[in-house]
Amino acid sequence: MKIKKLFIANRGEIAVRIIRAARDLGIETVQAFSTADATALAVELADHAVEIGPAPAAQSYLSGDAIIAAAKKADADAIHPGYGFLSENADFADAVTEAGLIFIGPSGDTIRLMGDKAMARQKAAEAGVPTIPGSDGVLDNLDEAADMAEAIGFPVMIKAAAGGGGRGIRIAENAEDFVKIAAEATSEAKAAFGDGRLYVEKLISNARHVEVQILGDGQRFVHCFERECSLQRRRQKLWEEAPCLALSDDMRDRLCNSAVKLAQAVGYKGAGTIEFLYDDVSRTYYFIEMNTRIQVEHPVTEAITGIDLVAEMIRIASDEPLAITQNDISVNGHAIEVRINAEDPENNFLPFPGIIDDLRVPGGIGIRFDHMLFNEYQIPPFYDSLLGKLIAYGQNREIAIKRLRRALAELRLGKNLKTTSTLLHRLSHDPDVLSGAVHVNWLEPWIKANFTRKNNETTETTGGYKHDQPI
Repeated sequence: MKIKKLFIANRGEIAVRIIRAARDLGIETVQAFSTADATALAVELADHAVEIGPAPAAQSYLSGDAIIAAAKKADADAIHPGYGFLSENADFADAVTEAGLIFIGPSGDTIRLMGDKAMARQKAAEAGVPTIPGSDGVLDNLDEAADMAEAIGFPVMIKAAAGGGGRGIRIAENAEDFVKIAAEATSEAKAAFGDGRLYVEKLISNARHVEVQILGDGQRFVHCFERECSLQRRRQKLWEEAPCLALSDDMRDRLCNSAVKLAQAVGYKGAGTIEFLYDDVSRTYYFIEMNTRIQVEHPVTEAITGIDLVAEMIRIASDEPLAITQNDISVNGHAIEVRINAEDPENNFLPFPGIIDDLRVPGGIGIRFDHMLFNEYQIPPFYDSLLGKLIAYGQNREIAIKRLRRALAELRLGKNLKTTSTLLHRLSHDPDVLSGAVHVNWLEPWIKANFTRKNNETTETTGGYKHDQPI
């Protein structure tokens, strides 16, 4: 079915991104908005806009019934969930389909399968994709979990089966602390996801986070190469780039082909990302999880391949066969994305809602800035802290980094607004970052050494925002 009118069930920069892709395809757009987003850029850019509820996400962007009712009333053909919110909610995907609308993404069954981290791990193993040593499925109780941890050897990762966004994950260094830490992970998982089931994996220390972008139409599957996302704070990404410096051509082929094998095994339909840990020392990679949505960092893949991933999602959902073959896709140049968040790095990343009152957007060759900002924009305290994504592209990594520095220097947002831009500028000059000698545990010690912490170390970074999206 050809999509003629698309309902966008998200906000912020990703809503703007979806509107632009739809417009390029000649598709009419309807933007959902909460009362807090009535003057948002996406509302201005869309062909139509519909209020779906009050500011709190639970009453608007997380209200599946309100979204579906609004989409039906607007005579939309399809709903694009973006990322976060309901994008990986299998019940919502099913409800959209049952309402006679097209869900831009995989089926509810696929989301349900890959959203259960323990089941996804089993599926990966069945497909011949390397997995981290650990439990074959969820564990029935803490005693069984403790026995498994002893069997595979400490330290171990305790993970929530329904986890996401870095939540429901704990590290246990020894048997003495295991039960207490596992109980904490269970409690967090129950609170965040309504599901406290756990599984256990061996801790792979100081590995890289490498993920593969895939596209599938249920019968044909391709990869769009990899991204490295090792620069993370509390498992939230700040800097992503493509391609990964650490991979040989042979390793890149093996990693990307493993991702395609898993996509084939689940009959994947849409754009998805398969995440791995890559161990530099042993030159081994392990499956972590699959994200069944568009990723925040998708622009770096678009930059090096020239493929509009959001447009491909819409085409696939329209039941168009995947027109791209693997031979059509190649890596050209290097791209880096950094996340501009309204947080204060010198105050333990305290969220900093404020006003955009001095906006200057960077530009020039090789620069892309995906955002939803305008002068006098009031950053609402109800949602995540992401303001925009700055993407720098060059024929090689050195050029991309030079352009990134230029763009960060040009960027202005607010006279008194605290953001991550200063931290990112300093990262772009760090010798380890320049040489690519980083891993998933590298950034937090660097922050401690380079930024003053005024708050207690355990302060939650999202305390000033009412809803933090798993990105």
